[in-house]
Amino acid sequence: MKRFLMLVLLLSSPPLLHLTNSVKAGTVVAGSPVENISDAARLQSKIIEFARSLTGVKYKYASANPKTGFDCSGFIHYVFRNFQIAVPRSSAAFAKAGRTIDLKSALPGDLILFTGTNPKIRNIGHIGMVVSDPGETLRFIHSTSGKAYGVTETALNEKYLKRYIKVVRVIAPAES
Repeated sequence: MKRFLMLVLLLSSPPLLHLTNSVKAGTVVAGSPVENISDAARLQSKIIEFARSLTGVKYKYASANPKTGFDCSGFIHYVFRNFQIAVPRSSAAFAKAGRTIDLKSALPGDLILFTGTNPKIRNIGHIGMVVSDPGETLRFIHSTSGKAYGVTETALNEKYLKRYIKVVRVIAPAES
């Protein structure tokens, strides 16, 4: 509750968000528009800053705890939960979260979804958060069981492009 109140004071334009579909009382649901563009940008910036503060936390399957490690969706879930934003716990559940965005239109804070390690199986199996600005090579932060084995930033390279499924926006300015 303290974090939510601090977020309200930080963004200072109540009501900050409106709910699209309820998950838990007292939380904001992913995909709920933020009151205006500057509020959305500030919130995305804070979320990315917090996510980057977790760089180096080791990978641990089925974990959303920085003390023991994160799997990919556990990392995203933990980051958004820190801001009282309810998002799914499994990467596959993000198929129906937020609003689908064209890859070329991805913004910092958007979530990028991939297949698991086998790109021929076209089910969502991995997730990261876009951290690059428009016009830059797309980079995302994620918890990987690969070579980096933990929370790291990665450029969208050929390996990940083969596995790419879609980008979803969970924080967006409300339409006027």
